[in-house]
Formats: sequence, C-alpha cells, structure tokens
Amino acid sequence: MILETERLSLRDLVEDDAPFILALVNSQAFRENIGDRGVRDLDGARTYIAGVRESYAKNGFGLWRAALKASDEPIGLCGLVKRDALPLPDVGYALLEPFWGQGFATEGAAAAIDYGLGVLGIPVIAAITKPGNAGSIAVLEKIGMQYLGLRQLEGHDQESTYFETIG
Repeated sequence: MILETERLSLRDLVEDDAPFILALVNSQAFRENIGDRGVRDLDGARTYIAGVRESYAKNGFGLWRAALKASDEPIGLCGLVKRDALPLPDVGYALLEPFWGQGFATEGAAAAIDYGLGVLGIPVIAAITKPGNAGSIAVLEKIGMQYLGLRQLEGHDQESTYFETIG
C-alpha cells in the first residue's frame, strides 16, 4: 500500500492486475485522452505493468492501482509519471468510466501530489492533458494546480494544456 484516502487505496501494480489493465487501457476514453498503448492481450498488459514497475525502481514513483477502499475493486490508475518530454514529474490518472463524476480522480490526484511534494520532496509537479478534456482540466483546477498555457511536447501530435503545482 502506497496511499490511502477517504475512499481509495493506491498500491503498486502487480502482474495479477493484468486483466484490469487490459480493460482500462483499451477503454475508448483512455485511448482518446491518453493514447493507444498497443496493449491487446494479457501478455501486453503484463508488459505494460513491467514498464510501470521499472518507474517505481528508477524514480521511486509511478502509476498506482486505485481501488475502492471498502471492496478493493480496481477503478483506475493514479500516481506520478516521469516523462522524457517534461522536465518535472507529472500527476497522471485514468478511471474506468463507471467511476467518473464521483470525485475519485480529484481524491486520487490530490493524494498523489501530496505524496510527491511531502514524502518524496519533489518541489514542483506538473500535469498535462488534451485541451478538449474538460473533465481532466476540472480535476486539475480543483486540486489547485495552476494553468500555464499550451505546450507542444516532443512526441505529442498536438499541444497539451500544461499545469504546475503552485509553490
């Protein structure tokens, strides 16, 4: 267990999470807003998980499995990511659609940022999203991130909205 919030538990991904990851990364919203990760079967999901686990070892953080605390039902991913295209770690999250609009993304993202700033001592955390992703932009604004404009990031075919924690 990495973090607990009022309603969520966040922990490292493990190989047994492959069926959940397969469903999440192939959801329409994930592919449209985050991108197609090329995961098409359980072996691909395990490879995706191995990549996330490499981030835990290399950076001390990564995307964590977010589950309902009461039932341990996985609902999404939330955590911190270090991308080559950004100088700062950024907060990332993705939920299965039945769990949208209930404050889970806000709760998980805020906890991940608090963990990064407080426990890991990261001085500033960024966030990016597609300009048309109103739901994600609303989450970032709710957790107090400051919008700093549009940025063209290497490897992205369009500009991203760019946010940073207010220090």
